[in-house]
Amino acid sequence: MFEAPARVALKCSDCELNLGALERGGRLGGVLTAFVAIVLMMIALGIEYALRPPIWLQAAFWAPVTVGVVIYSLRLFKTKLLYENFEELEGPQE
Repeated sequence: MFEAPARVALKCSDCELNLGALERGGRLGGVLTAFVAIVLMMIALGIEYALRPPIWLQAAFWAPVTVGVVIYSLRLFKTKLLYENFEELEGPQE
């Protein structure tokens, strides 16, 4: 479903579903990324004030954590949006 860490593929490799037509929410993804970054910065500042670790340790820890959390949250968010858009496209099943 994804062709890059946080980019949706244009077509599903298994069922050939046109995922490019279903993907929406690029701006909301930016808002989500900003929100995640703010939360992570607040946590980092809390750790800085409480424990006072060396700056190199903070950078070595928070750089990969930030990248991982942002990619994971974007994948979750985009999967949820694709699912909702697919459900709208299909309509109610009876």
